[in-house]
Amino acid sequence: MSLTLAMLLAGQTVPQPTPEPVPTPESAQAQDDASAAQGAPAPAGAGDIVVTARRRAESVQRVPIAISVIGGAELDKTGAFNVNRLQQQQPSLQFYSSNPRNSAINIRGLGAPFGLTNDGIEQGVGFYVDGVYIGRIGASTFDFVDVERVEVLRGPQGTLYGKNTTSGALNITTRPPSFTPEARIELTAGNYEFVQAKASVSGPLSDRVALRLSASSTQRQGTIYDVTSGRNLHRFENNGVRGQLLWNASDSLNFTLSGDYNVQNPLCCVQYYARVGTTQRPIARQYAALAAAFNYRPPSTNPFDRVTDLDAPINSRQEIGGVSLVGNWDLGPATLTSVSAWRYWDWQPQNDRDFIGLPITTVSQNPSQQKQVSQELRLASNGTNRLDYTVGAFFFHQTINTQGSQVQGSAASRFLLSGNDANNPNVLNGLTSTNTINFDNTSFAVFGKLNWALTDALHIQPGLRVNYDRKSGFYESVVSIRNAQYAFTATADNVAALLASQPTAAARTTFQNQINTLAPQRYSPRFSAWNTSGDITVSYDVSPDIHAYATYARSFKSGGINLSGLPLNSTSTGVDLSTQTVKPEKVNNYEIGLKTQFLNRRLTLNLAGYWTDVFDYQATVNNNAINVIRGYLANAGQVRSRGFEFDTSFRPNSRLNLYVNGAFTDAKYVRFANAPCPPELSGGSAASATNPASPAGQAGSATQPSYSPAQCDISGQRLPGISKWSFSFGGEYNVPVGSKGGEAYVGYDGSYRSRFSSNPSPSAYTWIEGHSLSNVRAGYREGGINVFGWVRNVFDKQYFELLSTQSGSTGLIVGQPGDPRTYGVTLSTRF
Repeated sequence: MSLTLAMLLAGQTVPQPTPEPVPTPESAQAQDDASAAQGAPAPAGAGDIVVTARRRAESVQRVPIAISVIGGAELDKTGAFNVNRLQQQQPSLQFYSSNPRNSAINIRGLGAPFGLTNDGIEQGVGFYVDGVYIGRIGASTFDFVDVERVEVLRGPQGTLYGKNTTSGALNITTRPPSFTPEARIELTAGNYEFVQAKASVSGPLSDRVALRLSASSTQRQGTIYDVTSGRNLHRFENNGVRGQLLWNASDSLNFTLSGDYNVQNPLCCVQYYARVGTTQRPIARQYAALAAAFNYRPPSTNPFDRVTDLDAPINSRQEIGGVSLVGNWDLGPATLTSVSAWRYWDWQPQNDRDFIGLPITTVSQNPSQQKQVSQELRLASNGTNRLDYTVGAFFFHQTINTQGSQVQGSAASRFLLSGNDANNPNVLNGLTSTNTINFDNTSFAVFGKLNWALTDALHIQPGLRVNYDRKSGFYESVVSIRNAQYAFTATADNVAALLASQPTAAARTTFQNQINTLAPQRYSPRFSAWNTSGDITVSYDVSPDIHAYATYARSFKSGGINLSGLPLNSTSTGVDLSTQTVKPEKVNNYEIGLKTQFLNRRLTLNLAGYWTDVFDYQATVNNNAINVIRGYLANAGQVRSRGFEFDTSFRPNSRLNLYVNGAFTDAKYVRFANAPCPPELSGGSAASATNPASPAGQAGSATQPSYSPAQCDISGQRLPGISKWSFSFGGEYNVPVGSKGGEAYVGYDGSYRSRFSSNPSPSAYTWIEGHSLSNVRAGYREGGINVFGWVRNVFDKQYFELLSTQSGSTGLIVGQPGDPRTYGVTLSTRF
């Protein structure tokens, strides 16, 4: 903060000339329209799309990085008001979310392990808003508020961005305050009682100070009906406000103070009956038999009837906000930038973790509170010499406090246990685990990037980063039960004594079943390490409109600590402390690219090919424990992602623009010998040399059990969530109407994803089939007024966003469906 203060003092001593002119709302809208399609050129004679991907303003076509840009106007008209919808326009971007906390952003199939979130590791894709790194990925589920553009950077970016980003970055830039008074209002109404309102106002408070205020509210009835509560689930209830105060202290010094507050309170996120597959459990302990024993039937076995029957409350309320101060001081040859920020995140969930209307796991939730502070300093040359540079330092400190709980119900014994205890509901009924989880994360880095112009056309750009990470945590689980038959409280200190005090072998078996289901444990993991990473890019300007580049990057994703509980050791009363930490990922990335424009910049074609090797890939495993909901982290030997991408746009005239973007992604485990087994190889007795593993999907019987391996070798198999082929395509056509410059227009946006696995270890039961989605719009615009009707998922395609397995290897597969067809009308105006 001292440098920021120095810049403030410097600003007070500089003379106060007239500020530079700021674009009018009309010119700002024109820039929005110019950047509407991903990488789409403006009409001949218009300016280039300007981005700040490399921490300076420059033409997107001259940046030697695989990057896609979507302007605010395009986000508004396509309905891409959050990251989940944005992925339909970005073939290399994957977003997964079973609820806001358990969300992940991946680029080219890499970034974060698939599955439930573990607080002790980081994302590999950086998420930035106005230069501020956002430490909790739950923020990405909120609506975009007054966004000017979104930049999607693919590949490692650690030598330019504050936090190390091994897979890429989402760089969101909001509209800045304006010295020309302006206002924007957008109102949308649609089916499912969809109502969305956005508004912003900006203008001067003096000749030196400008203010911008923005707000957004989205409401929608849920698309899934819960027959138990009579409520519609998966609703929208997002509200956000943002304020920015710009002070031009002088011609060379300015500060922007920003603050935001957002709250989201949906009734989500539910998964429910999708299908049933056969595991290796005895047939009497698989889903069909278990459901019959309770005379239970789901309300529908067609998941696209969109009905469920939860027997526990569900919600995903989160609150997020913060303040930041950004200062820019033009020193002549270079600009000094300071980014100071404080942010918080409050997560208050409720879940029905068994996914059905039986009391198996009635509570499984992890309310969390995060606070973060960050400080970034950068010095960037102003591009006047053969040798340009960016150097910087970044500090980040984060704390997370989580209060976890899990409660088993009266049906848990039959679903999770075997033998005599399976027939006694009291064995697990009311079994409760109360967890205290604390996390402290400190990161510091210095980084730099050079741009050396050997000639006017040939540039060499080396970069270097030195990074220090320190993580510490605390995890304690206290297990208790109070019912008509059992009463105890087990901690890490007394669990061995409680086991020894059991009076009979049967009592010891019962107690063992209880503490294996919810294990009392306490540990305090620690991790710290320095690492050095870097990259080098060679770029060549073949002509003013053809640019080629090649990059090698060596990057690291920080090591982590396990904060979701550890597997039991051989005594079954303690934990395997050797699994407390997970090693850093080491990344080698090779990339070549070509950025081209033809026909007087009406046609853009950008190509990129890459090969990325990740060593010690951070993955989630579960040791084949059938009653474990959350696994722990471990390192897979090696993962590889390779492929190619293209972005094209064609604007033959002012009336028509078209785009087609695509990605081929071949992402596989190269070496992962100790992976969790898929459901068809789980749930049986432990395999051994005497009793080798049974065939996949072979259920056991009373006389002949099936045998399951403790772990599976999935080397050579595909990473979860990754389609080999992904495309986005569409365009817009307009015709003039009247004499006042009005236009009638129609637009189409489509996307396609080929099939992908929805399980960390590929399973025959959890493949999500390829599907296409189509969105259309038609409307009229004139001046600052735009009104249009829209339909999303025109053909009402039935598809899943994700599939999961019910804990316990019962064979039940549950799913979260994508949105059905929706439609509505949007009216926007600016003045």
